Parts: sequence; C-alpha cells; structure tokens
Amino acid sequence: MKRSHNNKSNTAAPHIVIIGTGFGGLGMAIQLKKAGIDSFTILEKAGSVGGTWRDNTYPGAACDVQSHLYSYSFEPKSDWTRKFGLQPEIRSYMEGCVAKYDLHSHIRFNQEVESASFDKVKALWTIKTLAGDVLEAHALISATGQLNQPAYPRINGLDTFKGKVFHSARWDHSYDLTDKKVAVIGTGASAIQFVPQIVNKVSELKLFQRSAAWVIPKPDRPFTGFEQWLFETFPVADRLYRSMIYWKNESRALAFTRFGFLLNAFKWQAQRIAKKKIKDPVKRDKIIPDYPVGCKRLLISNDWYDAINQDNLDVVTDQLDHIEADAIVTQDGTRHEVDAIIYGTGFKATDFLAPMKVTGIDGLELNQAWKDGAEAYKGMCVSGFPNLFILYGPNTNLGHSSIVFMLEAQVRYAMQCIRILHDPGLHYMNVKADRQSDYSARIQDRIKSSVWEAGCTSWYKTASGKNTNNWPGFTFSYRLMTGKLDLQDYELQPAPVMQEA
Repeated sequence: MKRSHNNKSNTAAPHIVIIGTGFGGLGMAIQLKKAGIDSFTILEKAGSVGGTWRDNTYPGAACDVQSHLYSYSFEPKSDWTRKFGLQPEIRSYMEGCVAKYDLHSHIRFNQEVESASFDKVKALWTIKTLAGDVLEAHALISATGQLNQPAYPRINGLDTFKGKVFHSARWDHSYDLTDKKVAVIGTGASAIQFVPQIVNKVSELKLFQRSAAWVIPKPDRPFTGFEQWLFETFPVADRLYRSMIYWKNESRALAFTRFGFLLNAFKWQAQRIAKKKIKDPVKRDKIIPDYPVGCKRLLISNDWYDAINQDNLDVVTDQLDHIEADAIVTQDGTRHEVDAIIYGTGFKATDFLAPMKVTGIDGLELNQAWKDGAEAYKGMCVSGFPNLFILYGPNTNLGHSSIVFMLEAQVRYAMQCIRILHDPGLHYMNVKADRQSDYSARIQDRIKSSVWEAGCTSWYKTASGKNTNNWPGFTFSYRLMTGKLDLQDYELQPAPVMQEA
C-alpha cells in the first residue's frame, strides 16, 4: 500500500527573513512575535537598529509628522517631549520596542544583503549577505524603505577637491564646521533642517540650489508636563489626540490628490512669511518656487527663512560646472572657494530594494521586471517573485500623513499571507500578473489628477517621468483595501506530492 506526503513538515512553521530594522522591519517582527511565530531572522546592514533614524544624525534632524502618529498604534508613548519628534527620541523609541519585544536574539547585525533568489522547486528564498552568510527562507520580507540609499550628484572634478565632503545622511560629526567656508548642495527636506543649525557656526555658507522648496511653518512646540501626565494617566486622552491628528492630516489628501488649488493657501502663507523674514529681495526671489505647491515635497520649518536672511548665507542658482581643489565653479565661471561640501541631495527613492540583486521564478530579475518603473500589487507583491512581501514599496509613500500607519496596514496584509503559507499543502503564492498590471494601471490613472503631475520633476518620479512612489488617496482607503487577503489574486502552487512505499 502507498501513501503520499508533501515535502513540508506538518508542524514546522515557515522560516521568514526580514531585511531591515526600520519601522517596517521592526513592526513586522513584533507582529510575528505577537502571533507566536519565532521562526524569523532580521538582517541589518549596520551595527544597530533604526533605519533612516539611525543613519540621519545631522544637526536638527526631526520628523515632519506628529510624534503620536509617527509611532506604532499598538505601542503608544505618552512622554514625547515635542509635538514633532527629534531624531534621537525617535531612535530611542525604536530601540525601546526592540527591547520590549525581545527582538535582539533575532537580529543579525552588519549583514548587508547582496542577493536573494527563489527556487520554485524547493519553494525557498536563498539570501546571501556581503559578509558571506547564506540563509534560506520560505518567506522574504523586504523592509529597506525608500530613503536608505543616499543620492550623490555627478560633478566633474570632485575627486580633485582637497577639502571635506560628506552627505547629510552620512554626517561627519568629527569635522568641525566652525568658521569654515561651507557649500551645501541641495535644498531638500534634510537641508531645510540642518542649514539653520550650521549657518551661525560657519564663516560663509554657499547654498547651491537647483530648485526652490515651498516651506511653511511647523506647528511644533514642547509638550508640557501636564500634557505628558494626562497622556500617561488617561490613555484615552492619548488615543483621542492621535485620532485628532490623524483626521486633520487625512483631510489634506484631497488637496494633494484631487483639488490642488486648495494648496494655494500654503503658497500665500510661504510668500508672506518669506517677505517678512528675508530683507534682500533678490535672495527672497531665489528661494520662492516657480511650480505649484505640492508638486514636490511640501516642507515645514520655523527657522528656514531666518537662516536664508543671514548675511553670511548666499543662495547660488547658477548651474554647477566643475569642482577644483578648493572651489566649486559654476557655469558662469564664478569660483566659489569652500573648505567643505555637504550634499543635501536626498535619496535614490525610486531604486527600490537597491542595490540587492533579487531573482524570482525562472531567473527573472527584479531590475528587469521593473525596467519601466517599479510597481507592485497593493505596493507589496510582485508577480514572478513568490512569497516576497515589500514594506514601503512602490506607490505607498505619502505627502500628507504617517508612513507608520501605512506600514501597519502592510504588515497586517503580510501576516495574512504568512498564515496561509503555514499550510503544509501550499508550496508558494505568486500574485497573478493581470491583477498586478490592472492594479498598477489604476494607480497611475489616479496619479494623473494629482498635484504631483503639475509639471515639475521630483524624487517621486523615475527619469522617464513615472511616479513610482506616492499613494494617490486616503490612508484609510489603503487600510481597507489591504484589510482582507483575497486568494483569487494569487496563483497558489500546491506542494509536490512524493510517493512512499
């Protein structure tokens, strides 16, 4: 008599590998722990946790989403010191979560992933790290985020510069900027924060600007002791405050995605404040954008215009030509002598999962699948790459609310998939190609009516102009969409049956 069995143990849980210890990776790990699943490993390229909040330690680094919303819903913190958290406090919060949920034993530090490839016969991902380690996993969770690879401009002659050079996301705290002539290249979200912190320390600051940014006031202040006591003593007050923040922010989605004219109120506000704060009309004109509000990232700061007004700060809008041993030379021939160059040029946000080499079914490489721009079903799953779940993937970025909220929705969806993969009779699940393409077409169609398509270039887009980053809707609609797994969206490959005498 013959009986059959599959190649999975009926009792062994599928092993899971998570890449990254930012909010996405830690959130995923915590939910696995809460579900009683301990068969997971977290690979972290650095020597500590925190993701972007570990890497970005530049002066003034802070969040532009309110602290109570930029934290896990299941792990409230009643004693935030400010309405908008500073980098050290956010990182401390994340480290506290690691300790509370005993995640250290699951983390392998200094393990940057080099490649991941899927074997459809074994239904396993093989993950290789630059340190030489090799792991196998039934499910692979990428939580590398969109803001992890610094973008460096290509400027002729950079290798001839004799001074100090570093990126804001790799700030060199050992270098003393006091009385130095400093060049800052870029006026993005990071520069908006660190320029006001260093302008009074340096002797001269040359701010090289390719395009100006719309900057509006930041409604920030320290929490009072009474407020902290109230949040701790009456948790319902903390939850009500978080809810108020959420719905206030959520209302702005309409302006970004459908009714861009509503953002003109921010335009008028920025122009009014700039006129009041900046005495030099020439300098003022340079830092007022010529594109609609929201087309690029809308920034918030209370000291940006004051910094621009400083006499030792010069805004340079001429294009860069080349760099010499002690100067940056613009195309008009002007030599700007500097001791140090700081890049505030942001990140390679559209290069999802880079620089890892990810290979799916039949040798399909993710770079090839995404040759026309990254896309994923519900921002998480890519056809041809079974049992791979991407957190903070294509078209899940926000312009109006907290990415932590989106990440929690994605983690819940991934958890549903992982529970399905516990079935010993299931080999793997692969999102159907037509479901992915139909979904992506709908997303791109909705983006067409958003302010992000108002005519400017931004880090939201690829070189060809495809918006691969932003979610064109409400966050609650995304949460509802990802709330229930529909197995009809997937090809479910049964485990092979082996014959035994």
